[in-house]
Amino acid sequence: MTVTTSPAPFAADPAKSRGRLHPERISTFRTEFQRDRDRIIHSSAFRRLKHKTQVFIEHEGDYYRTRLTHSIEVAQVARSLAAALGLNTDLAEAIALAHDLGHTPFGHTGEEAMAELMAPYGGFDHNAQALRIVTRLERHYAEFDGLNLTWETLEGIAKHNGPQVLPDGSPRKGPLPAALVDYNARHDLGLHTHASAEAQVAAIADDVAYNHHDLHDGLRSGLFTEDDLIALPITGPAFAEVDALYPGLEPMRRRHEALRRVFGAMVEDVLAVAQHRLQAAEPEDADAVRALGVTIIRFSDRLFRELKVIRQFLFRRMYRAPKVVAMRAEVTEVVRDLFALYLDDPGLLPAEWRADLAAAGNEAALARVVADYVAGMTDRFALQEHARLLGSDAARFTRYIVSGQG
Repeated sequence: MTVTTSPAPFAADPAKSRGRLHPERISTFRTEFQRDRDRIIHSSAFRRLKHKTQVFIEHEGDYYRTRLTHSIEVAQVARSLAAALGLNTDLAEAIALAHDLGHTPFGHTGEEAMAELMAPYGGFDHNAQALRIVTRLERHYAEFDGLNLTWETLEGIAKHNGPQVLPDGSPRKGPLPAALVDYNARHDLGLHTHASAEAQVAAIADDVAYNHHDLHDGLRSGLFTEDDLIALPITGPAFAEVDALYPGLEPMRRRHEALRRVFGAMVEDVLAVAQHRLQAAEPEDADAVRALGVTIIRFSDRLFRELKVIRQFLFRRMYRAPKVVAMRAEVTEVVRDLFALYLDDPGLLPAEWRADLAAAGNEAALARVVADYVAGMTDRFALQEHARLLGSDAARFTRYIVSGQG
């Protein structure tokens, strides 16, 4: 495997960026993509990820991943992959850091509840909500709402998982979320094409990170054991290699050594596939990658099949474990209750949010303001507000604290 040390011709070039919606003076000491990364890190939404669920509710244990630690891990993988492929590491890192900004409290459970609630009002999707956050809801700058990120970073947030519309403009997977439609009408992100190679790197880095750390967190929670993983592809050979090299190794070290090999197998597979596909396609610039019509940064078919087996195992033993399912039901109730309460009585919203109600000329616009507010809550704040406004017992969620948190 060849590691690239100089920029590839198809790498995004910050000097050739398509710019920002609101023109700004060029920085004297940072590239455009470095500025994007820094603005994301300093945003309020990024800080809130510290107290948002990855799989387990944030307060269940200090060692479990939150959305913040997950995002940092994704950014590390993205930066490493981008560097090895000769891509722009700053752009890959910025997109990776921003990719989960739009998540609701309680992870995918909260998102599913919000999507159901917002279905009559233009829908809800965490990628589209991330775009809404960085283009509208972060309000710190004197001259514009949002972070005024470059076109390339916004494109990556919007479509790092692939094109959002077909060439004729029709949605690929059901109605486009209103947040995406609204911004794209002001600033065309080319939703019919694939994103840059850097955005594709951020997307696969997300897969690498969660496949790796969900195994870690599942083991720590006691929902399954190392013996269960020995029967699976990728993880089984990893444990066998560690046992052959270090017989009798202390359990925690054995676990770490095996899972770091799983991590390495995924990264090496992505690099090998990407290098082969890029050499075959020979894209001459970043736009040529967008025009290829296929995802260029991906797992091999073999590894993808093996990861699918692991994901099925995690779904059965972790994501739908009885304790987790019980927690999902309760936190879904919290999101639904808060949304209904604020929609019925918008006066309960904080003063700075009530200012947006003047521009909400219909129920859909009002629902969007409520969704923005509830979606921005951390796990902890959502539970506290539910207890304060509806008299619930936030402490009841401690029933679902899992064992083995250390």
